[in-house]
Amino acid sequence: MGKLFGTDGIRGVVGENLTAEMAYHIGQAIALTLEEEVGRPPLITIGKDTRISSDMLEGAIMAGITSVGGDVMPLSTIPTPAVAYLTVTVAADAGVVISASHNPFQHNGIKVFNGEGYKLSDVLEERIEQKLLAAAPMPIKTGAEIGKRIHGMKKLKYEYIKHLAATVQDDLGGLRVLIDCANGAAAATAPDLFTNFAIEADFIHRKPNGTNINLKCGSTHLNSLAAMVTAGEYDLGIAFDGDADRCLMIDEKGGVIDGDKTLAVCGRYMRDQGYLTGRTIVGTVMSNMGLHEFCNKNNIRLICTPVGDRNVLEKMLKSGYRIGGEQSGHTIFTDFATTGDGQLTALQFLQILKLSGQTASELAAICPSYPQTLINVELPNQPGHKEKVMASQALADAIAREEGILGGDGRVLVRPSGTEPLIRVMVEAKTVQQAEECAGHLADLVKTLKI
Repeated sequence: MGKLFGTDGIRGVVGENLTAEMAYHIGQAIALTLEEEVGRPPLITIGKDTRISSDMLEGAIMAGITSVGGDVMPLSTIPTPAVAYLTVTVAADAGVVISASHNPFQHNGIKVFNGEGYKLSDVLEERIEQKLLAAAPMPIKTGAEIGKRIHGMKKLKYEYIKHLAATVQDDLGGLRVLIDCANGAAAATAPDLFTNFAIEADFIHRKPNGTNINLKCGSTHLNSLAAMVTAGEYDLGIAFDGDADRCLMIDEKGGVIDGDKTLAVCGRYMRDQGYLTGRTIVGTVMSNMGLHEFCNKNNIRLICTPVGDRNVLEKMLKSGYRIGGEQSGHTIFTDFATTGDGQLTALQFLQILKLSGQTASELAAICPSYPQTLINVELPNQPGHKEKVMASQALADAIAREEGILGGDGRVLVRPSGTEPLIRVMVEAKTVQQAEECAGHLADLVKTLKI
């Protein structure tokens, strides 16, 4: 991880540590680095979510790109995975996404996909950082060498929608679903996508105003969706996050279908159809013990990577695996996408639900969930602080002590957030009380550590 790029691009609070001036220089650095790679002025797509700051940052990045000679294709408001897909479709050299995913509207971020639709390599991110941190003036173009903004690109979203619809061979007729767009990027595509099917779909939180993205809605706030699913007798509730690369679901009884359960349901279906490569699902160290249990019982191998969809995808591509993801709802189907895609995930699950003849709760019950407690401990937003906490011997001793108390019936995972000044304390145990007590002890220690 670099000084500016975290696990999911450059993130910050707009107006504080992420400014329009900074975005301008990021645009310049991206374009210049790509020109070094391809030997000519690059072509770059750019998409954004619905945050009030996204228009400002988009304008600044486009100005930066064109000032050094790059051409830019603005896709307007569109999900992150759509930018990855369309970057490949139009043969662009890279795609830029302006989004802070599931974070509050005050935050925003900038991440880059390469011309093949994958997140930019660490090497290229480092070269972009070097240009930014050097603080030297970047060579700008004049006259006819200035880059162009290519107009009329908003319609490309229908190419993306058509691609997603083609991944499902059933019309999904007979299903009733309620879809939470999180007042984010999914509001620009989900209504058009689901009209391709005979499904009865209703939508909530699809009226973004710039400040209501992820606000008590979407995949990080499932209570309102769960209440409406049960009250309205829907077959399934679907929740996206702000940039629609995540998907969590609610069954007809109001129960949560998280990323682990989605991996189990889709992985078993793929196994039964004969295309689960290596009979393997790729998860992360955060995957619930219930997913491990499911895989053991179903003769499926579960490989766990460090947290982050980048790590999951890297393992999938290296070994040819076809499904992987995170408990938080990033699910990757390499047959159809180069990154996690919430709407694609929803369609794959809906197809299996329709073909199974079961209810969503029955389908998801194949994967148990062990009680899990996650506490996010806020830290001072200072460089290196998280690393110092993680290196503390007192913390290591406390983790070993709590693991001893849990014995073999639980586990502890303490890790730094890759995008925020947080230490995440996760504990799984046989009972909720055990998990909460253990997590509480460790969180209290992190708060009081003298660094």
